[in-house]
Amino acid sequence: MGKITALKHQKKNQDRVSVYLDGRFAFGLPAIVAASLKPGQSLSDAEIEALKQQGVVEGAYDRALSYLSYRPRSRAEIVTYLERRDVPEGQIGEIVERLERAGLLDDDAFARYWVENREQFRPRGLHALRYELRRKGISDEVIERALASIDVSASAYRAAEGKARQLRHLDPVTFRRKLLDYLARRGFEYEVAQDATERHWTELMERQ
Repeated sequence: MGKITALKHQKKNQDRVSVYLDGRFAFGLPAIVAASLKPGQSLSDAEIEALKQQGVVEGAYDRALSYLSYRPRSRAEIVTYLERRDVPEGQIGEIVERLERAGLLDDDAFARYWVENREQFRPRGLHALRYELRRKGISDEVIERALASIDVSASAYRAAEGKARQLRHLDPVTFRRKLLDYLARRGFEYEVAQDATERHWTELMERQ
């Protein structure tokens, strides 16, 4: 046990506070945890250990927030991220629940974000999207909800636009083969890819 003799914001990280017990540095805490402390306060060994554990949780929570700041994440991605940083399983569960309560972690919202982002910048077929979302730890039920509104024919057409322009100098057989292969690699089913390919070929011929 010990008595708090000083609480000092750390020079290199103002969001952390150094706790001094009986005139000596004892441990560091996130400022939000240290806010409940004051000089002259006595702490038992159990209270000191509880504060340290709370500090670990808050530090991990802050890292999770930083990880989420780059783009939305799935629940599984956050769990894996914290596991790799050796955060105990029980604390991971606590952090995940806090993020979910705050509306910062939602697999349905993540799946919609992922699909909308792909649709806007890099259209993919349903097969490819299912594969990508499963790798992110998204359940099949959530995946199907996210995919329900996709117009796969329109997606395939958009996905093929740039490639069709690149292939426009080719003969019809080679054009169709290469564009079909291109769309197949992006997860589009044969019938959908074939329809998009024919639409692009027809439009190219009409422009000549």
